[in-house]
Amino acid sequence: MTQFFQKSPTEKSRIAGLYVLLDDDPRWPLDPVEQCEAACAGGAAIVQLRAKHASDTEQLAWARAIRTCTQRTNTLFFVNDRFDLALLAHADGVHLGQEDLAPAQIPQAARAKLFVGRSTHDRAQAEQALREAVDCIAFGPVFGTTSKESPYAAQGLERLAEIAALVAPIPLVAIGGITLDNTPDVLRAGASSVAVLSAIAAAKNPQRAATQFCELFSRDS
Repeated sequence: MTQFFQKSPTEKSRIAGLYVLLDDDPRWPLDPVEQCEAACAGGAAIVQLRAKHASDTEQLAWARAIRTCTQRTNTLFFVNDRFDLALLAHADGVHLGQEDLAPAQIPQAARAKLFVGRSTHDRAQAEQALREAVDCIAFGPVFGTTSKESPYAAQGLERLAEIAALVAPIPLVAIGGITLDNTPDVLRAGASSVAVLSAIAAAKNPQRAATQFCELFSRDS
């Protein structure tokens, strides 16, 4: 029988607040490390390296630089898809999409060291994530998004609230089309965290943009 190494409720409570995806798309004026520096300076609680264009060598170099940055600010650091790179960079966690390895396929020694997050897009996937004993669940797209291509339709706030109630007390990360304007509604629906990409990566002042998001969490608390 597979043994799961879920983090404690106290540890998982850190997965709350602004969650910034650090992306290597050439559209963005800053590289992932520069995005991280701005996000952390603005108060982001979690950052995640999402590198779809770089080699493994370049990803690892970015991940190690991001780890150094996040240690200074006590920011959680996740790596997208790759638990091996997460371990090599001493990241806090790995985030898995529906097309990635199932959490149970990650070696037990690695699971003991890492938070494991899972992307979900409908109720069935969220229910499966609960059975996988992950440490946090992302759900979306909540709204339409142009940051990445997705075969899934926007789910809306009513469905988000349904999934938040379903997975509680596991932290729920809302993703997809999140803006400063709709973040208060997303938090009221039950999300612990909001994940943003272009709202930071494409901002004229990424640090200020991160600060503005973080201020919304302060008001909500």
